[in-house]
Amino acid sequence: MSEWVGRARALKGEIEAARAAMDPARRLPDELAAAFANAGLYKLCVPNAFGGGEVSPADLAETLEALAEVDASAAWCVMIGATTGALAAYLGPQAAQEIFGPADAIVTGAYAPMGRALREGDVYRVSGQWKWNSGGQNSSWLLGGCLLMENGAPQKGADGVPLMRMMVTPARNVSFIDTWHTGGLWGTGSGDMAMKDVAIPAAHTVSLTDDKPRVAAPLYAFPVFGLLALGIAAVASGNAKGALGEFAAVASGKRMPNGRSLAERGVTQAMYAQAYADHSAARAFLFAEIETAWREAQQGAAIGMAQRARLRLAATHLVRTSADVVRRLQDFAGGASVFLSDPLHRRVRDAQTATAHIMIAPPTYELTGRVLLGGEASTAEL
Repeated sequence: MSEWVGRARALKGEIEAARAAMDPARRLPDELAAAFANAGLYKLCVPNAFGGGEVSPADLAETLEALAEVDASAAWCVMIGATTGALAAYLGPQAAQEIFGPADAIVTGAYAPMGRALREGDVYRVSGQWKWNSGGQNSSWLLGGCLLMENGAPQKGADGVPLMRMMVTPARNVSFIDTWHTGGLWGTGSGDMAMKDVAIPAAHTVSLTDDKPRVAAPLYAFPVFGLLALGIAAVASGNAKGALGEFAAVASGKRMPNGRSLAERGVTQAMYAQAYADHSAARAFLFAEIETAWREAQQGAAIGMAQRARLRLAATHLVRTSADVVRRLQDFAGGASVFLSDPLHRRVRDAQTATAHIMIAPPTYELTGRVLLGGEASTAEL
């Protein structure tokens, strides 16, 4: 067990205690976010030079998985903050230290270009509204993806594609809009955020397609979208592992009318074995692709498109397999599992909500299949 997994598991009691406040508020309590920050979990992907963990992708996945075994919403918030930390490697040293350097730094946001930015000398004027702002209300800095505007229209590169940048600003410049009324992942607080005419220094902006990492370390040769996808998969996997454990405990104690426990029924045993195997196989696929991609990154070579595609495919497969596994467990758990207070009901809600993320949504199969069949894709896609 790595040091980081140990830190995550040590917070089990605090996560469980925070749940009573997390669900009705539909966000992560500040006290729990502070505990994650104190443990260094939001800085897993921040370079060592700025006080971060600069962990391997496998350590990142295992740490997030351990958190999600306890609670998927809590793990999701850490996942967003942790993967956002990789952007520190793209900023200049002064900006990276200012934003990511403080021990209690929490940086989150939304990559999708839902904002507009107009260059004015050394700053961008930014306005927009972004969905899916997970953990934003706990954050010290927030980022929003923006289209770069000129003369009232989006600027385009030589390939005709609109130019985009991530704009990072202190939390005081952002307003939050209560839109997070969902079926699952209640505690993530993934509602909307908005900026209006905010001046953001150009030094606090990043392009994931045009900029190159300034920190020469293997982690930053790893694709940023690959990190995000594997992070989502790790949360889904941990949620499924938690469900497998919770079902086993319920099945051993629940008695059927004939006096046998649910766990003693042959049909239950077969279902559980198949669910366990399906999850384990999908998890092994992801970790195998993480290892292969990581070897390429450690050798200093650019990770090829085929490998990027396999990594994204494995992440997508694990998320969707995990959701199916949790649903099967709930099917066998009986009537108690239909209540909102039931742990397996929570697992199903969270698992299904996780499948909606664009990084692992059904179109990913078309994208990855195209590459695996010899077609082309851009780094902006993978």
